Amino acid sequence: MLDRVLQTIDSRRHQSLSALTQFLSIPSISTKPEHQPDMRRAAQWLADQFAFGFLDVNVMPTGGHPVVVAKNKHVPGRPTVLLYGHYDVQPPEPLEEWISPPFEPTVRDNAIYARGAADDKGQVWSHVEAILAWQAHGGLPVNLTVLIEGEEEIGSENLEKFVAKHRDALRADIAVISDTDQFARGIPSITCGLRGLVYMEVFLTGPSHDLHSGLYGGAVPNPANVLAELLAGLHDSQGRVTIPHFYDDVAEISQQERQMWRSLPFDEKAFAADLKLSSLYGEEGFTTLERIWSRPTCDINGLTAGYQGHGAKTVIGAKASAKVSMRLVPNQNPEKIAAAFEKALRDRCPSNIRIEFANHGLAPAALVPVDSPAMRLAQEAVETGFGAKPVLVRGGGSIPVVGLLKKVLGVDTLLVGFGLPGDRIHSPNERFDLDCLHNGSRTAAVLYERLSHLPKKD
Repeated sequence: MLDRVLQTIDSRRHQSLSALTQFLSIPSISTKPEHQPDMRRAAQWLADQFAFGFLDVNVMPTGGHPVVVAKNKHVPGRPTVLLYGHYDVQPPEPLEEWISPPFEPTVRDNAIYARGAADDKGQVWSHVEAILAWQAHGGLPVNLTVLIEGEEEIGSENLEKFVAKHRDALRADIAVISDTDQFARGIPSITCGLRGLVYMEVFLTGPSHDLHSGLYGGAVPNPANVLAELLAGLHDSQGRVTIPHFYDDVAEISQQERQMWRSLPFDEKAFAADLKLSSLYGEEGFTTLERIWSRPTCDINGLTAGYQGHGAKTVIGAKASAKVSMRLVPNQNPEKIAAAFEKALRDRCPSNIRIEFANHGLAPAALVPVDSPAMRLAQEAVETGFGAKPVLVRGGGSIPVVGLLKKVLGVDTLLVGFGLPGDRIHSPNERFDLDCLHNGSRTAAVLYERLSHLPKKD
């Protein structure tokens, strides 16, 4: 049966691309209120794809954007797979840097260019295409529950409450997410670890109002100057974060992982050159892959202070602010790190400046068991779908839902990504390689067949 399913996928490359083009044309930008109708339209469009062969398909409300939940007929004794993805996308700005409009999907260089092409609509569609192929040949060999949300790009604010409320309906033996990359073209991978996240915003207030820099400069505290000093002090000369106790719980890299990563065909000079950098930067004593995959970081994501309009304005702004994200590794506690960040900046801030904080998201790091039956089955599926044995890697980013599914449902997740590192997710000219789309569909089809052999939980 699997051979016939794969033949169907092979024969539908044109139709698959056409359907993905429709999906990508919907500007489902979750962060912008004016796109709420587009969010509902994208959710309904996706739900409509499951009309054939699924007994239960719903667009379900949350406190924000809706969730798509679909189920095939669940047969007693079969393993249950929970497929997670998201249909929302990042804002496309700056628009002037797009070669073709972000919501007018365009094929060139054997890739489809559009916002959401790789993150995550294209990868979701690879699974949908595999599901449709199975449905054309009698149905999936597993019990499948599909959960596609519309708030991943804005922190999945309502997802935990939704999953907890529908815990019984969403229970599964294994979860599958395709929202990661392959290691490189021709080197497919399965991600077995992700960094966590602490995202903070700091606000400084000095005088009661903006001041003339000539009349007051040198006599009053300048929030912009203070902010610059606080942020500059977050790292030492070796690239280490200076927040007290930041490294207390960091899990060290095993020698086995370190040797495996160093055997991968990664060229640091080429990596820098591709970014138009003369050299790289990071914590001393670690390779680039080790820094990205297994070391915690602290980065400024945004700065606001003073006058930023055209020309000059000699002003001491009354306020200054910065957005700061910290990527965490296994064993680090997000709440503990957020508190340490706040305490460090409070302790370092002059007493004549008021300092306040906002917390924009916490997520723990995640590790996926590499020696589980599900992981072995996933490796077989990727090797069949892409024609090469996958390597096991970690990811530098965060997918908070992995920890959420483990905490609320007690289920582990397989992170089987189909994209490429150069897909420019979150950037202008996002793309998804058409061979990756097709091979991803094949991999997903094989994965459902392989997971049908997974032992069921008691």
